[in-house]
Amino acid sequence: MSKHEESPFKGKTGVRRLINAFGYSLDGIKAAYRHEDAFRQLALLACILIPCALFLVPASPLARAMLVASSLATLIIELLNSAIEAAVDHTSLERHPLAKRAKDMGSAAQLLGLINLAAVWLLVLFGR
Repeated sequence: MSKHEESPFKGKTGVRRLINAFGYSLDGIKAAYRHEDAFRQLALLACILIPCALFLVPASPLARAMLVASSLATLIIELLNSAIEAAVDHTSLERHPLAKRAKDMGSAAQLLGLINLAAVWLLVLFGR
């Protein structure tokens, strides 16, 4: 099966595909920022934590990388969580146990991401 048989939206290849993908990614970040309160809150938190990790926290380069990565991970998880919620809501707005399960699992992933963020920061700052 060719990629065109698989999906009518698959068409570009090479550099054009990369450019398009980058644009779609920017569109996704803009949409999340515009429509998702949680993403805006986490973006603000990352705008505070990442510069602190890079310039204020006395830590090794590896520890700094872990601080930055844990902050970025919460943004990534929120993008995926928001995508799941949008897909579920697009499919149907009626209440269904599987829809609830999907949304709850996305929320649980974000909770674990935030616990990870707190744990990494606490370990780097106080785990000496």
